[in-house]
Amino acid sequence: MPEKERMAATGEEMIPTGSRRPSAQRRVLAVLTCTQVLGGIGAGIGVAVTTLLAASLSGSDAIGGVAQTCVVLGAALIAVPIARTAARRGRRPALAFAYSCGTSGALIVMLAAALAWWPLLLFGLLLFGGASAGGLAARYAATDLSRPGRSARDLSIVVWATTVGAIAGPNLAQPADRLGRHLGLAREAGPYLLAAVAFGSAAIVIFALLRPDPLRPDPLRPGAGPVSVPADGGAWGTLRRSSSARTAIAAIVVSHTVMVAVMSMTPVYLNHGHATLTVVGVVISLHIAGMYAFSPIVGWAADRFGRIPVLLFGMAQLGTAATLAATSAPHDVTRLAIALVLLGTGWSCGLVAGSALLTESVPAARRPAIQGLSDLLMNSGAAAGSLAGGAVVAAFSYGALAVVTIALVVPTTTMLVLTRPDK
Repeated sequence: MPEKERMAATGEEMIPTGSRRPSAQRRVLAVLTCTQVLGGIGAGIGVAVTTLLAASLSGSDAIGGVAQTCVVLGAALIAVPIARTAARRGRRPALAFAYSCGTSGALIVMLAAALAWWPLLLFGLLLFGGASAGGLAARYAATDLSRPGRSARDLSIVVWATTVGAIAGPNLAQPADRLGRHLGLAREAGPYLLAAVAFGSAAIVIFALLRPDPLRPDPLRPGAGPVSVPADGGAWGTLRRSSSARTAIAAIVVSHTVMVAVMSMTPVYLNHGHATLTVVGVVISLHIAGMYAFSPIVGWAADRFGRIPVLLFGMAQLGTAATLAATSAPHDVTRLAIALVLLGTGWSCGLVAGSALLTESVPAARRPAIQGLSDLLMNSGAAAGSLAGGAVVAAFSYGALAVVTIALVVPTTTMLVLTRPDK
């Protein structure tokens, strides 16, 4: 059967070539932007109530902390099947799978709340993290059809879209809880009902509208066929052969680990200075704005000046943020707020420029696997940073934690200075 007839029969769309490709990319970016807003709402709700629900069900603040770690671990674990699905079937089923996991996780959390059974809650939160993994994977989908010299900007648009959901989600938690109680749901189950709706809607939008699939081969190009993944050691083998890919992943992982470690313990430190919840909320909101709001500028800079200069600028911001945090008193709200903003913008530089460098450092057939490995390591670093941050602060101090993060930034900066492009 001719290719055009086959695709018409199966309902697939052909990826345009030449002058039609920009229009396909605009559609891809529009769909991904929409789903990032939906996914951000669901994830933001989870951030707002997960710790409280886990502590309430278990009667333990320690379990409350473990609950948030479960979300991050879930994102790390689900990144691998997302990458494998993308390599074999395309971005559309991979992202739909990720958001479906998040939907299932939210529903399981609701059941756990009704049964007052915290082990089931932790299991549900692992699946809940799948939506976060989908949100991270979407940034790579934004680059598949990018024109040369625009991949960082396209990626940054998808990252920026998360701002809307990240800000709206926590603010919707209380109204969702009231709605849930009106519907007869258990306490704090209502926000997860809204999260399930948001994630489910994102999965439907992806599956129905992400056409053409940005990762599928171009059927109009002569000789095009199914994507074949080389059997040469997989993602780890690719990483060993590409110094640029190693540099990119190192920058991404360190940026994310440092950000999570310092950010997660800052509210506790502010509390030691008797800061109100309103003050803590403002500081964290400024941090989130730093993470996402300036990402289009970061993407433009990465395309204009290069990936490595922007990564170095990000490391400088992370180092400055950690230094400010290390030398701040718990009541020095202004100084800590500046540190958290720099922590967010430094993270943005690391994520956007690092992801663009990683994508362009490996052949197209290997990209899904290496991108999945990057997200696995990134989220694993976040989980380790969160747990280690609490342990360091408990054993020593918040200042000691900031010094430890500087010890991660310095060798990464040296690596970036010494890096040379792959030949």
